[in-house]
Amino acid sequence: MKKIELNLTPSMPVIPVVLDACVIFPMPLCDTLLRAAEANLYRVHFSQEILDGATRNLVNKGKITEAKAVRFQAILKTHFPEAIVEVPEELVAVMTNHPGDRHVVAAAIIAKADIIVTTNLKHFPTESLAPFGIKAQHPDIFLKQMYELFPDSIIQVIEQQPQDLKNPPLNVTELLDKLGKQVPEFVSKVWLTIQNLED
Repeated sequence: MKKIELNLTPSMPVIPVVLDACVIFPMPLCDTLLRAAEANLYRVHFSQEILDGATRNLVNKGKITEAKAVRFQAILKTHFPEAIVEVPEELVAVMTNHPGDRHVVAAAIIAKADIIVTTNLKHFPTESLAPFGIKAQHPDIFLKQMYELFPDSIIQVIEQQPQDLKNPPLNVTELLDKLGKQVPEFVSKVWLTIQNLED
């Protein structure tokens, strides 16, 4: 992942956010989310179990080999050394959301995160998160909010992302076409801005 140099003056404190495994799995979406974190638009967190779930999905889908999965995790930990949180089993045990994702809520509590970004919203009911001041958000909503807060920075992230991709190479249009499958509302806003800039 190439370092993005942005001149940012965020109008609010950088919020801590946990990424669920399901948003680390689609690579274009994962790349956009992580680039936004690298640009200091939010503070990213995940646990080892979340990373293992994401890379396990990638391996099972034939997207990467097990060796590449190990390298992918190592790259994330290198670029975001403060992102990993240690989740005690006793905390997981007292969570009340879906059993398969209780470790994600526990990670958010340890990280003092405000938001869990996930496509699997039904596993994170409000009544299980509200006592800890945590909300679950679909990545489309989350990225749209990032765009509304930091429009220039998000456009720069989107324009830089395809320039760094070599295998396969993509242009901005192709990137947005891919992202549109997961985050259509966000892509619509970005498209409108880019088209206005080109006019």
